[in-house]
Parts: sequence; structure tokens; C-alpha cells
Amino acid sequence: MNKIYIVGGGSAGWMTAATLIKCFPDKSITLIESPNIATVGVGESTLGTIRGWTALLGIDDKDFITHTDGSYKLSIKFTDFYKKGEAFHYPFGTANTDNNLAIGNDWWMKKIFKPETPYSDYADCMYPQMALVNENKCFLNKYNVLPTFEFNKHTAFHFDATKFGLWLKDHYCIPRGVKHIKEDIKSIEQDKDGIKSLNKKHKADLYIDCTGFKSLLLGETLKEEFISFEDLLPNNKAWATRIPYKNKKKELECYTNCTAIENGWVWNIPLWSRIGTGYVYSDKFVDDETALKEFQKHLGKRAPKNKSDYKNIKMRVGIHKRLWVKNVVAIGLSAGFIEPLESNGLFSVHEFLGELVRNMTRDKISQWDRDNFSISCRQVFQNFAEFVAQHYALSNRDDTEYWKANLNKEWASELVNRQPTLTNGISRTIVDRNLGYKIDLNAGISCISAGMHWAPTDLPTLIKGNAKNDMNYWNHHFKLITDNLENKKKQWKNAVKEAPTLYDFLLKNYYK
Repeated sequence: MNKIYIVGGGSAGWMTAATLIKCFPDKSITLIESPNIATVGVGESTLGTIRGWTALLGIDDKDFITHTDGSYKLSIKFTDFYKKGEAFHYPFGTANTDNNLAIGNDWWMKKIFKPETPYSDYADCMYPQMALVNENKCFLNKYNVLPTFEFNKHTAFHFDATKFGLWLKDHYCIPRGVKHIKEDIKSIEQDKDGIKSLNKKHKADLYIDCTGFKSLLLGETLKEEFISFEDLLPNNKAWATRIPYKNKKKELECYTNCTAIENGWVWNIPLWSRIGTGYVYSDKFVDDETALKEFQKHLGKRAPKNKSDYKNIKMRVGIHKRLWVKNVVAIGLSAGFIEPLESNGLFSVHEFLGELVRNMTRDKISQWDRDNFSISCRQVFQNFAEFVAQHYALSNRDDTEYWKANLNKEWASELVNRQPTLTNGISRTIVDRNLGYKIDLNAGISCISAGMHWAPTDLPTLIKGNAKNDMNYWNHHFKLITDNLENKKKQWKNAVKEAPTLYDFLLKNYYK
């Protein structure tokens, strides 16, 4: 497997090329892409896990931030998802459990003791970086004034995905020896081992499909079965556009904002020079033209007037049964896609690439290696898809037919009949809450559960479980926990008092 062809450019193609040339510098790696096909190019928000990938490749933030119109992201905000008028955050990193008395449920004890506490307070009490998010600030935390917050691990990026792919091409891949061909694929020749050649001349030991939703090699050519996730996830279309800043210092926020509206939700991704925004919806409940009007209504006066300023995207929601078939591997949209919620588009790219590298280290590739890659990626995908699904499952909205259908959706197959698997998705959450009376603090579902009012425990459960109906005891216990959380919040807020705004931080360190 010394000669590898990557078919398709964009962020997925060039991330694949960069990963392979870094991990296997002695292999011949060529990327071939059509000069006439544009990339999807709306994956502008990332998760903290991308930090592991950039570390693997030895890429420093300063290498690409200014080339990609980039900014930093510390959290994801969900507005109006549980019900209109409420919002909550899911910050990156791990929850802070310093001095906690009921590790896993401290905040819920505070909520019992002080029922008027807003659910948005959960993240404020459990994640030190919320002191930065709440004031739209950013800093490196060089002196560890915010305990457990690691800048190079617990931040992600907002950037122009198309520009990121181009930067990888020009500044990383080609200088390291990746060959680049611009050519339309007009013919694909096959034999018993899979792909024999492209255009009757491009021959390789391994072909990597990065052709987007088209899935030219794995789907169209090898006819690998595609497993739809439409029964689990409600949305399959999106409108995307760009809007300028009105007040950049204020609107350049250190988080992605996701706002639920009539038939789906709208993303707001602030880059350095402009804002990327889009409406993710279901065509089962609204047609494209009506969805565009709903999107424009949400944007108000800032909405672009010309329809040509909007891109309509049909999303193929699901994943192929096998991702490595014969001598073809799929990465990116050609492998599968969940939906944009939780910024998972590039997540699957770098996570699948990690699995690919792991399964390419032996002298010869066996069917065991191929199948191991497929099942590993399928587990990652299934886990994340179920995580995204829980954002809808826990919502209480019923103001439109879309949200009513979501509220009344029967989850029997996912909850009652689901067999235990290696995933940490719905099954893990149900087991943790129903049997352990806690939700994993290191999983994002703890923040989603708090924002959606889905408590892992309550006073009747505590009394029953401890056989102790002494309210003086419980109130004393709850007060100690509450005071500890409040004190930590005050310390964190004080620690970032001198930190610069995100705008000033970027201006000083990058956009001088």
C-alpha cells in the first residue's frame, strides 16, 4: 500500500493528504480533484477534539489562523432548544470537581436547595472557562488561574473551511511531497480487488474517497450499502449564507450559537471578518422556499436580499455499512454525515483518519484490518449521532408541527429494544441516569441534560436511596455544596478580570 490516491479535495481531501504524508512520509500520495466541482464549504465550526489532530500534524494555531479568517471557540450555546426564552452552554473540556462533595451531582444538589437557580447556571458552576465565555473573553491561561482549563486542549476553531483546505494544500501537503492533479474523473475501471484505475491511467494500491455526498468510489462505483439515520435524526436540508458584522467587537463571540426556530435550528459562526450562518431543517415539514423565508425572518434586516447569496444543501444523513471495501476507503461526507448540530462535520474527518492510520501500520492489510476500521468508525459515528439525537429527544417545544412530532416521537427502538453496544450514546446515558443516578461529567450530555431540565436525581430519590428523611441534614448538606460552587464561580470570575476580549486577543496575537 505504498501508492495512494485521494479522490476529491476540500477540507476532507486535504486533511486526509496532510495526515497521510505526516504519518507515512515514504508513501506516494496523490490528490486528484475536479477543477469544475465546488466543495460544500460550510463546515466552519469545529470541536475541541480537532486539537489532537493538529497536535499530531505539528500544526500551530499561528500557522493558519490568519489564512483561514479564523477565531477561537470555547463553547456551544443552545438557544430556545428546550423551550423559547431559555439558553444554555456546552463548554469544551472537563468539568471542574475540585472540593466537590457529591461528585457528579453537586449542581443538582444546589438546584434542589435553590429551585429558582436557572438551568444555565450548570455550566457556570462546573466549567471555569464559562467565566471567559460570559464576558466574551479569551486568554492562554499561562499561569493556570483557571484550574482545569487548558487553552491548547479546551478550545476549538471557527474558520473558513474552504480556506483551511487551501492552506493545507499550499502550506503543508505540497511542500511535503503530496502530488496534486486537477482532472475530472470520466471513467473508473474495476477488477476483483476493487478499483483498478481512474481514467484508465491513474493506478494505486489504495483509493480514498473524499468526493462528498456523491460518494463516487464507495457508493456509486462499489455500491456499498448506505444506512440511513433519518429515523434517529430529524433534519436533511440546510440553507447557508454569510452576513457582515455590525458591531464586530461585540458580535465576534467565542462560541457557536445554535437557535431553534420553526422547523429546525440556525447556526451562527463568527469568523474574523464576517459571520457564517445557516438554517438546518426537515423537508418533511417545510418546503425549501418557506424555509428560506423563515431563515430570512430570523436574520431580520441583516438577511441578504438576493437568493443567489444563499446555498441550499441536501444532506445525506447516515453512514455506509462498510467504510473500507477492497482497496477503497471513504473519509468525510462520502463516508457518512450526521447533521451540523454540535459541529461534527470535520469531527468525523479527523477521527476517521485517526482510525485509518491505526489500521495501516502493518506490513500488509488484511480483511481484519479493513473490518476493524469500519467498525471503529461506525462506533464513533453511532455514538455521536445518538448524542445529537438527545438534543431533540429532551426538548419540550410543541409550538409547530415539527416540534410536536419531535415531542411525540416514539423512541421504542432506540430506548427499549436497543441492544448494548460499544457506544456511549443513548444506552450509556439511560444506564447512567436510571441505575447510577449520575450523568458522566466528562461527556457533553451532562450539559445537555442540565439545559433540558433532565435531572439525574432529586430530593425524593435522595431520601429514598439514603433512607434519611431529616431535612435539617439535607439542607445543611445542600448549603455546603451550594456555597462551594458559588465560591468557585466568584474565584473564576475574578481570575479573568484582566483578560482581554476575544477581539482584542485576536488582534494582538494574530491580526496585528
